[in-house]
Amino acid sequence: MDAEKYSRSITLLCPTCGSTDLTDQGADDGAQIAVCSSCGLEINKDDLISENSENIAAHVKEIGQEISRDFAAEIRKSLREAWGGSKYFKVK
Repeated sequence: MDAEKYSRSITLLCPTCGSTDLTDQGADDGAQIAVCSSCGLEINKDDLISENSENIAAHVKEIGQEISRDFAAEIRKSLREAWGGSKYFKVK
């Protein structure tokens, strides 16, 4: 299975206005800060990820389902190739 097929980029949203136009800025203490271009909200990147956790979880679930389907298809294909010509085993 190709792992690149399951790579995704998830767009994070501003928790205040829902904008996707966020810019990165470094803080004096080394923390990563995202600034919303629409409403001006300054938020720590960890907090931004936490605020977008439902969106991230939905993407993770979707990827998990896709991997499960592909894995089952790969196993079926492998079994058909291994036992397809046998008169003692039947693969559906």
